[in-house]
Amino acid sequence: MLTQPWFSASLAILAAFLLDALIGDPPVLPHPVRVMGFFIARGEVLLRRLFPRREGLAGTLLVILAAALSFLIPLTVLRLSRRLSPWLEFSLGVIFSFQCLAARQLSLEALKVYRKISAGDIEGARSAVAMIVGRDTGGLLLEGVTKAAVETVSENLCDGVIAPLFFLALGGAPLAMLYKAVNTLDSMIGYKNSRYLHFGRCAAKLDDALNWLPARLSAWLIIASSTLLGFDSRNAFRVYRRDRGNHASPNSAHPEAACAGALGLALAGDAFYEGKLEKKPVIGDALRPIESEDIRRSIALMYVSALLFLPLACAIRSGLGSGLVFFLRRVIAG
Repeated sequence: MLTQPWFSASLAILAAFLLDALIGDPPVLPHPVRVMGFFIARGEVLLRRLFPRREGLAGTLLVILAAALSFLIPLTVLRLSRRLSPWLEFSLGVIFSFQCLAARQLSLEALKVYRKISAGDIEGARSAVAMIVGRDTGGLLLEGVTKAAVETVSENLCDGVIAPLFFLALGGAPLAMLYKAVNTLDSMIGYKNSRYLHFGRCAAKLDDALNWLPARLSAWLIIASSTLLGFDSRNAFRVYRRDRGNHASPNSAHPEAACAGALGLALAGDAFYEGKLEKKPVIGDALRPIESEDIRRSIALMYVSALLFLPLACAIRSGLGSGLVFFLRRVIAG
């Protein structure tokens, strides 16, 4: 059966998801994202020197190089391994694929925050949440730390789970690796500040484009998951429809709004970045005070959403899902 492309492709997605759930991101295993980060950092230095007065061009070239290498390297490795053995190709495909997923690592980092809060260790909680958010955390109270952790889990459901699965379904490990490269570029250079406003524009815009459909799909999966978990799915839908545009990013508020509604929380709002206050709209309604258990609830929403999407991802990858991407886009946008 492994010689059947539709079967091995679907099985690879399932195996990759299971592997991520079991071992996550072990420090002993070199991770492609770290390699991407090293290449991006060095590439930025080189391209800025080559094009000192054309930041937009330099940044665009960096995006092209990083995305192309991230696609071509696993594609070449998999094609060469196929000549040796279909089992070798399958095994390497699973390894590449699971390294594109971040569900377990995200949950582990969020649970570190949960444990510190449960122990009443505010400084430890601030330090733990600082590892997964970009805002200043030094002045956050327990409520702010908890809210930051919940927001991060909901936002990263798209970047770390649904979007990689989506691109695995469309084009296997090479396309998923390309997505991870663009996502890493955005996290490193996609900022609207004096240093990256022009240099990182291509990375930011391409990341927005690649996440457009996965972000909206993530929101609908959260709404469906909230029904299965006994959360407020009607409020999740209501808040999603109302607040999905309450973010500077065209994508980030979609899963966050669905999560806020499902849990009955008010998320987002004003935050400090590098000592400067940024005014941001609130997402959701504070139907009750936020509590540490909301971190665990957001993790449950993340995993159930992923499990709901797995059969669809396998169907698309195996060829049984022809036309589903177009259909889902019309339904979600409507």
